[in-house]
Amino acid sequence: MLRPRIPTNPLPTGIVTGTARNDLPAAPHQTPAPTAPVRPTVQLTPGAVVAVIGGGTAVVLVVGAVLVSMLLAVAVTAASLAISALVIRSLVASQNHR
Repeated sequence: MLRPRIPTNPLPTGIVTGTARNDLPAAPHQTPAPTAPVRPTVQLTPGAVVAVIGGGTAVVLVVGAVLVSMLLAVAVTAASLAISALVIRSLVASQNHR
């Protein structure tokens, strides 16, 4: 019912397999392999190092502030729920004594 359909490729893929010929000489000369282009090395100036350190410090401070504020929000919510539970418990207990 749900079978994958493998498409047929009517065009050649570029891989050609031929028959071996004995009348051609075996590699008269070999060309050297192309070398990779030389990439420039990264050179950090003192100003760039200070900028990277400053940026990293800013990111750490911002992420830390967000995490601390989230923890504080959870703590405030838990404290308010605990106080609400104590008040409700006190009201229920005082009505049972009357």
